[in-house]
Amino acid sequence: MADTATTASAAAASAANASTDAPPFQLGKPRFQQTSFYGRFRHFLDIIDPRTLFVTERRLREAVQLLEDYKHGTLRPGVTNEQLWSAQKIKQAILHPDTNEKIFMPFRMSGYIPFGTPIVVGLLLPNQTLASTVFWQWLNQSHNACVNYANRNATKPSPASKFIQGYLGAVVSAVSIAVGLNVLVQKANKFTPATRLLVQRFVPFPAVGRLSCRRAPGCSYLCKASCAWQPLGWPCHWPSASSRRCQRSKHPS
Repeated sequence: MADTATTASAAAASAANASTDAPPFQLGKPRFQQTSFYGRFRHFLDIIDPRTLFVTERRLREAVQLLEDYKHGTLRPGVTNEQLWSAQKIKQAILHPDTNEKIFMPFRMSGYIPFGTPIVVGLLLPNQTLASTVFWQWLNQSHNACVNYANRNATKPSPASKFIQGYLGAVVSAVSIAVGLNVLVQKANKFTPATRLLVQRFVPFPAVGRLSCRRAPGCSYLCKASCAWQPLGWPCHWPSASSRRCQRSKHPS
């Protein structure tokens, strides 16, 4: 019955969609082909699009209702594929797929760049003291942990202790690496002041890069974001959530 209703909705919208460039809408599926790097790249841009941060509550309700109408076969005539894709993009950017609750704005994937960029700038500030190094590394790992937790796979609940342990481990590791490298650079007598300053600018990268390759257990949305850059068939080890299922879950052996 549900398949029949969905087919009826698609048929009702087909005439209005004939003149648009948008591909036929598929509920819960990516808009762009995932068999090419360009398609995965455009999909990734959709996920991190910061414009969805400014969607109003009314627009969100309209997007959710439009998708519900499509799902139940009650879609009004004249709705285009573009409108359906836009509605799905808004819903997935704001609401958690498992809990259906709004994700706090700074921890949405669409907010990762605007809210994460100031932290990156802080990490790269020159002539940092021990306190400032510790602060920016802590803030960066705290932001990453919150993003991971907010987008976790809620269908498979994990004990809070696992997230806490992962968070503490990430903070301690990042701070230790950053502070240790800074100390080594300061003690490198063979470096000229200019060289020492240049090397210090790159100290945050090992500390951040080492921890960025690990994610908190149960992360779901980051799966698609990371897989957007991976070639077809690359194994993806992220657990996936219900409506954000990883496109790399099946790969050639």
